[in-house]
Amino acid sequence: MTRLTSGQTDLDLILGGGFEPGSTVVVAGPPGSGKTILAQQICFAVASAEHKAVYYTTWSEPHSKLVKHLREFTFFVPEHLGPRVEYVHLGDLLREGTGNDLAPMFDEVLRKAFDDQPAVLVIDSTRMLRDFVSEHELRMSLYDLVSKVAHSGAVLLLLGEYTLEETQSSAEFTLADGIVQLSYHSREPIDRRGLRVIKMRGAPHLQGTHTVHITSDGLQVYPRIESMQPDEGVPGPRRIPTGISGLDTLMGGGVPDSDATLVLGPTGVGKTISSLHFIAEGLARGERCLYISFQDPAEELIQMADRFGWDFTAARTAGTLDISHVPVGNLDLDGLATVARRSLSEKATTRIVIDSLAEMAYTAREAERFPAYLRSLLGLIRGAGACLWVTSETRTIGPAEEPLAGLMFLFHNVIQLRYIEHCREIGRAATVLKMRNSSHDHAVHAYHITETGAAVGDPLDHVTGMLGWSALRDCPITAADDKSTH
Repeated sequence: MTRLTSGQTDLDLILGGGFEPGSTVVVAGPPGSGKTILAQQICFAVASAEHKAVYYTTWSEPHSKLVKHLREFTFFVPEHLGPRVEYVHLGDLLREGTGNDLAPMFDEVLRKAFDDQPAVLVIDSTRMLRDFVSEHELRMSLYDLVSKVAHSGAVLLLLGEYTLEETQSSAEFTLADGIVQLSYHSREPIDRRGLRVIKMRGAPHLQGTHTVHITSDGLQVYPRIESMQPDEGVPGPRRIPTGISGLDTLMGGGVPDSDATLVLGPTGVGKTISSLHFIAEGLARGERCLYISFQDPAEELIQMADRFGWDFTAARTAGTLDISHVPVGNLDLDGLATVARRSLSEKATTRIVIDSLAEMAYTAREAERFPAYLRSLLGLIRGAGACLWVTSETRTIGPAEEPLAGLMFLFHNVIQLRYIEHCREIGRAATVLKMRNSSHDHAVHAYHITETGAAVGDPLDHVTGMLGWSALRDCPITAADDKSTH
């Protein structure tokens, strides 16, 4: 069966393909959750010259106010008001009803449904109808309306500020084919909106609460990646060069195909430079790459790459490189996953960098959800045949720590970058801690940052503190030195 689109590809995915013609869907949620914006956005997206959209108001905002607020959104087309999207006020028909009768109002809705054959009908709001009739009368009237509108083929959207308890027992919800619950939660640094499909008859809708942002483009929904259950692909035998001089040799020729690599290290040790290397190597090989950054804006990353001779500006112009800067205050797990998912499905991306993961886990403030989310994100990327390069911050001074304790097993390869004491100066060191199903070098090697980028050097002898009990040192420790550390 051909379903009616919501106008958003991701929302259609959540709904199980869109709306079934002739169905009734309740859109519930508290004030400010986005019900009215979503409904109007759907109207402007689906309305055509042949099948218009009709937006009925009861005792909600006046039409002049609704249209005034619409002008802020890109989906609003003034020329479509009237010919394609029609606003009708039902308040006067409610007054005309005798004996608490909803018949005049619902008769008008039915007349439009069969005479004009609209694609979608909206009633905003149905919850306030309880002020006019009893629960029994409302149930009988709604049953009559819903059953008859179904034969017209129009999608009927019923909007209301319903509580969660009301969604479990009220007449609107027992009669509805679909229930979409919008939510609004106050939190710092920014509030959060969500969308959950409680019911959608005959459709494989996605479970869970999906993130909602309201922007100049309207209400944007970002599917919860755990609901998609992506299939992990089987990696091929080839190796993917990192571009970092000396590192590929330690890893047996590079990272295995479709693997996820984690780079651990304190601030300033060279994690971002290693990420730029990984991207630059992919671009040089004609691959398409995505760089997701939480700290460095695109302009700063491009300038950094320029210093090492990598022309990221040309790659962006050519469409082979996307740089997505997500400010920490706006960081959202579902939004991030959507960026990666779209890049993989629409643009055949083969290399993705996320810089950095520990920051992402802390700022998102969804500790209970994060393990399942991370597993799904890695599965999505691996299933698409792409390689993931992820950085994660560790402590600069003091014993080493595991910022992703309990989650390290999800990564196929782990590289650790650390500072090291060279007697009178501070240097850098690199170690390949883990490579799943692959042989690799286990020594601690010098790690240099030069004019041409990062490079892994010779093994460091006499290194102490390798497991993080003290600072890394590569010079012999005297008795006096040993006593000074205790």
